[in-house]
Amino acid sequence: MIIKIILLTLLTLLASNIGTFAGFGISTIMIPVLLLFFKLPETLLFVGILHLFDDIWKIILFKKGIRWKLIISFGIPGIIASYIGASLILNISQIVLSRILAAFFLAYVIFIIIKPNWKLRESYPIATIGGTLSGFFAGIFGVGGAIRGIFLSAFNLPKEAYLFTAGAISAVIDITRISKYVVDGIRIDNYILIGMILFIPASFIGAYLGYKIVNRIPQKYFRLVIGIFLLIISLKLLLFP
Repeated sequence: MIIKIILLTLLTLLASNIGTFAGFGISTIMIPVLLLFFKLPETLLFVGILHLFDDIWKIILFKKGIRWKLIISFGIPGIIASYIGASLILNISQIVLSRILAAFFLAYVIFIIIKPNWKLRESYPIATIGGTLSGFFAGIFGVGGAIRGIFLSAFNLPKEAYLFTAGAISAVIDITRISKYVVDGIRIDNYILIGMILFIPASFIGAYLGYKIVNRIPQKYFRLVIGIFLLIISLKLLLFP
C-alpha cells in the first residue's frame, strides 16, 4: 500500500507539472496508468479530485490572466454537458470516442502547422461550442482539457489568460462531474483517501514547477507548445484508446 501511494504521488507530481504549463494533460497522463489498477468509475473520481486541485493552482498562479466573459461563456454550457457526459460513462464505447477525439486533435495540429497565424474570433458562440464539447468529454471519460485547449489556443490568447481561463473553466466542470460521480455511488478506496495527504501537495509542487516553465516560454512559441502536446495526445488516443 505504501509503495502504491509513493508511486501515485510521483505520478501526480509529473502529471500536474505537464498539466499546468500545457493547460491540460493531467487526466490524459493519469487515467491510462490508473486503469491498470482501478475500474473506470473509480479512476475518473480519483483523477477528477486531483484535477480539481490542479485547476485551483492554475487559478492562483495565473490570476493576472482573468477573463470573466470567456470563463462564463465556456463554463455554463460546460457544466450542463459534463453532467450529461458523467451520466453516460457506463453506457457508451470509450474506444470509439477516443479515436474520434484523436482524429479531431490530429486534424487541428496539422491545420495550425499549415496556417500558424490562424485564429478564431473570441466570440460567445465559439466559446459555447468549446465549453459544451470539453464539458461532455470531461464528464464521459475524464479528458476534456485538450478540447478546451484547442478552442482557447485558437483564440491565440496571452499565455497567462489561456492558463487561468483553462483552470477556471475546468474547475467548474470538475466540481459538476465529481458531484455526479458521488451521487451515482462511485467511491474510491480508503488508502487512496489517506494518500491525498501526499497527492494534493504533490499536485501543487508540480503546478508551481509548471508555472516556472511557462514564464520561460516566449509568447510567440506558446501556441506551438500546445500543438505539440495535442499531437502527443492524439497519437496516444488513436493508437492506444
